[in-house]
Amino acid sequence: MSPDLVIGIARQAIQVTLLVALPILGIGLVVGVLVSMVQAATQIQEMTLTFVPKIISIFVGLLLLLPWIMSHLMTFTLEIFNNIPNYVR
Repeated sequence: MSPDLVIGIARQAIQVTLLVALPILGIGLVVGVLVSMVQAATQIQEMTLTFVPKIISIFVGLLLLLPWIMSHLMTFTLEIFNNIPNYVR
């Protein structure tokens, strides 16, 4: 296994991780900004008000995006497993 191959596999793993995580992080970011804007407009400074909408939206996002996430993870995993004989050489 050459260093270039290891770097390529690591790069691909990081890309898949970012691709899978970015939609969920984006949902949390958008909901967090919207809740902060509502808090600033109404001057309600309750700390728990920021967490509940974010948690609910992230759970809903995970439920909706889970088939897509699993598809990408399965594709990457199967590609790694199928190329094991090529990696050993």
